[in-house]
Amino acid sequence: MLVVMKCLHTTILVSDLARSQYFYETILGLQQTRRSLNFPGVWYQIGDYQIHLVVDINYKNTRINADKWGRNPHIALGVNNLQDTISYLESQSYIFQRSASGRPALFLQDPDGNTIEITHIN
Repeated sequence: MLVVMKCLHTTILVSDLARSQYFYETILGLQQTRRSLNFPGVWYQIGDYQIHLVVDINYKNTRINADKWGRNPHIALGVNNLQDTISYLESQSYIFQRSASGRPALFLQDPDGNTIEITHIN
């Protein structure tokens, strides 16, 4: 039987690396991990988890639900103060949707339309 012990990383396809790096580093505040790659992309370290951005210049996001972003494939990231996050995103004029369920979470999109959930954790 297969026994999964932990999630190690998520790969997100992007069409323009510089544009995506701005989002993930400046808007989300992620720290890049220096690793040599045999392909265009970058890795970000969050605790013991990584996000890999991999360039596909022909990538087109196929969002299933354009109205409710949280009902699309997405990655969820935890923050310790959702209100501060909301204030920051608003100061950057960054568009987001609050969770339709009423729980303390919001959804935003990277430049390629990949959905990112930001949720409050203690």
